[in-house]
Amino acid sequence: MRPMLPADLDAVLRIQAACYPAPMQEPAAVVASRIAAARGTCLVGSHEGIVRGYLFAYPSRLGLVTDLNAPFTLAHQPDTLYLHDLAIEPCALGRGLARALVDDALCLARTLGLAHAALVSVQDSARFWQALGWRAAPTRDAGLDTYPHGALYMVRTPA
Repeated sequence: MRPMLPADLDAVLRIQAACYPAPMQEPAAVVASRIAAARGTCLVGSHEGIVRGYLFAYPSRLGLVTDLNAPFTLAHQPDTLYLHDLAIEPCALGRGLARALVDDALCLARTLGLAHAALVSVQDSARFWQALGWRAAPTRDAGLDTYPHGALYMVRTPA
């Protein structure tokens, strides 16, 4: 695991295309802006020297949801590490990359002194997140409505 770099853009777009249907694939310009905005909290994971997974995360506030296809707005007084997108290339599934990326992000949250971690579960991934200690939580943020039907806001403490 390592911080995501601007040079990882092509790999991130390749993985995104392999993991999400076209309506959920975010434009290259938005992805590049996120890499620039959240340096240090966006991560990539490699297998056999090739980037095979990524995690976009940034300091936010509990209850806020980033719209799909929107740039990140980093909070001035964050209390939450928001995990916007975790994706693992299908050929690398089952190798522990997802869990390692999440564990590293939670470590970052603790280092930053953030009390919460939050995300939006999509594509029936709630069970995966629950196994890692996340739970469904209410949010009134309209950003949740930009995700496909069945999206679920989830939180946990980074400890």
